[in-house]
Amino acid sequence: MKNVWISDVQTGQFDGQSVELKGWIKRSRGSSKIHFIVLRDSTGTIQCVGKREDLGDESFQNFKAALIESSVILHGHVNVDERAEGGHEISIQSISIIGAVDAERPFPITESAMVSSDGGETEFLLDNRHLYLRTSRMTKMLQVRSSVFGAIHSYFRQRKFTEYQAPNFVAGAVEGGSTLFEVPYFGKKAYLTQSWQLYAEAAMPALERLYTIAPSFRAEKSRTRRHLTEFWHAEMEVAWANNAEIMQYGEELVRHISTTLLEERSEELKSFDRDLGLIERYAENQYPRMRYDEAVETLQSMGIEIEWGQDLDYSKEKVLTQDFDVPHFLTHYPKVAKPFYHRVDPDDGNYVLCHDLLAPEGYGEIIGGGERTWTEEEILHRIDEEGVPREPNQFYIDIRSYGGVPHGGFGLGVDRVCSWLTGAEHIREVIPFPRDSRRVTP
Repeated sequence: MKNVWISDVQTGQFDGQSVELKGWIKRSRGSSKIHFIVLRDSTGTIQCVGKREDLGDESFQNFKAALIESSVILHGHVNVDERAEGGHEISIQSISIIGAVDAERPFPITESAMVSSDGGETEFLLDNRHLYLRTSRMTKMLQVRSSVFGAIHSYFRQRKFTEYQAPNFVAGAVEGGSTLFEVPYFGKKAYLTQSWQLYAEAAMPALERLYTIAPSFRAEKSRTRRHLTEFWHAEMEVAWANNAEIMQYGEELVRHISTTLLEERSEELKSFDRDLGLIERYAENQYPRMRYDEAVETLQSMGIEIEWGQDLDYSKEKVLTQDFDVPHFLTHYPKVAKPFYHRVDPDDGNYVLCHDLLAPEGYGEIIGGGERTWTEEEILHRIDEEGVPREPNQFYIDIRSYGGVPHGGFGLGVDRVCSWLTGAEHIREVIPFPRDSRRVTP
């Protein structure tokens, strides 16, 4: 077992002591008598120096010949050195090369391969994602991502929500048939789920407060910086709740995620050149509400072509949010723009009781949710009105037939939130192995 981590050493708790470190060579340089490496592990880096006179000729030559990303175990003395990154240096007393890198196949991820001319990831890095994950940027991005997932779990569990799982193979659409992935299923047709929602509503009368973090699948051909075909969805459902109350949950969740990153990942965010003042603003301020009609009027006044009843695509969201200081809720979409499960506004049948949460800085929608159509009469009317087949949704109808109650929920795009809060150029940067319309490997 590994007992000492580089971050432990860099805190000063081992100053003047001998330690065993296990890690990988990040950089290497030296001469015939002295050689330096920067050793990395998942917690950080530290400079290590080995001398021929201390290690012996054979061990020193093996050490010097070890290439970048070779794995090693070393024993050494911890010295305080303000000139070294992190303020510490290891004087190597012995070293073993555990996983050597072949000189004929050196590690391919170099500084020149890291960034493309437009600042995004190159196809080369996407092709070598399995190796690119080892870079400090990706390591830190994945650690931020882990904190986001942890924040979501803690938020819901602190409020007595029950985590609940739904199937990934489903019989019909949630968000629209055009984005369904069809898969063969023992002589029948099945689809990869677009959302946990319909099956969550089945458990709502049992659990009342429930949530999940799970993958969803959308066969979207969009090639924007915020679309994936497989993405991670944080979804929740609550009984006895209206649209305004669901929005309150969404706002509190996003603010909780922002606060958690400030507490746990400030250094990582700073390494991405992220302004922590922005994250503080998102964590501390309330999020305004705006009705769909107001958004359309605003866009039209800015010269954007949009007709009432159209959904807002990314290009329109980007324009609408360009002057936002904090996320804004966009509410009360026209009924014609939303699926059958959204509850029609009892005060105006042209609208539904729904909301999107739009993030600033051009990132757009990060949450979509609202009240559900909850009586049997209403759901049958909406299903027939939209031409949705009843048979695959009979279980969904039954929920209303046996003690239906007002309820609602939302879905949060975890990858989009990670992308926004880290300031990433593209959503692919924040997920280990991105999947889009062009890529299903590695």
